[in-house]
Amino acid sequence: MSLLPRKLVSVAFVSSVILAGPALAAQESGGHATASSSNPSGPNAHWSYSGSQGPANWGELSTAYELCKTGKQQSPVDISHPQQAGLAVIKTDYRAVPLHVVNNGHTIQVNYPDGSTMSVGNSKYQLLQLHFHSPSENTAKGSAYPMEIHYVHKDEDGRLGVLAVFMKEGNKNVGLQEIWAYMPKSGGSEFKSNDVVINGHDLLPQNRDYFRFVGSLTTPPCSEGVQWHVMREPVEASRSQIDAFLKVIGENARPVQPIGNRLLIDSAYGKGGSSH
Repeated sequence: MSLLPRKLVSVAFVSSVILAGPALAAQESGGHATASSSNPSGPNAHWSYSGSQGPANWGELSTAYELCKTGKQQSPVDISHPQQAGLAVIKTDYRAVPLHVVNNGHTIQVNYPDGSTMSVGNSKYQLLQLHFHSPSENTAKGSAYPMEIHYVHKDEDGRLGVLAVFMKEGNKNVGLQEIWAYMPKSGGSEFKSNDVVINGHDLLPQNRDYFRFVGSLTTPPCSEGVQWHVMREPVEASRSQIDAFLKVIGENARPVQPIGNRLLIDSAYGKGGSSH
């Protein structure tokens, strides 16, 4: 895997728990409303990526966010020293759909209607939405990429599965530009059109090798039991595309969390190549 030299300044294999899928999927994107002044520490307490409401203090903002501080399977993580173990191939069946892009104040998110899926072995997930982080939340050998895409899915039992794709600086990304052309510039705004069609496949790398671990949402309430699949191969985005996101959203990456006793599994085992 090619890595960028820049280091982040500040910035698992156990049984899954059954999650409340749609609500947690919204939270994975950072889609919380600001808490009212009468209850600033309620279940929707306001949080941010910096200052007194930043990641270091999420667990103190609300009892609903306690796992952000006490959880043992938190995301993101640093991808290094994976265990060698074969994994099932990831198969995606993402459909071309009308564009529905939202600026929720924490990220740019593309909502997906029913009908697009990701299958990993016997597990099949429905794609709910995809959204973006800059810099990347997961890192590779301690280094962050300029951006990362999170495809958020839910299976029939309500368990969440995230497919993460690193983005490196390079050529203009045509699939990304189809979204950026209609990016809402203010928090709480959205764009919907049946005349603009996008396909999540356009943002995926050709190589489907990946790393797997059990983790959490990367935004409050940091709920655990999320199956993470981080693609080995990054895709490209131009400097201007990265800057366009930062101009609207700013940096929105939670620092990496201790992986502890969790297994980090490399799907490429047995293919004749080394991992790291």
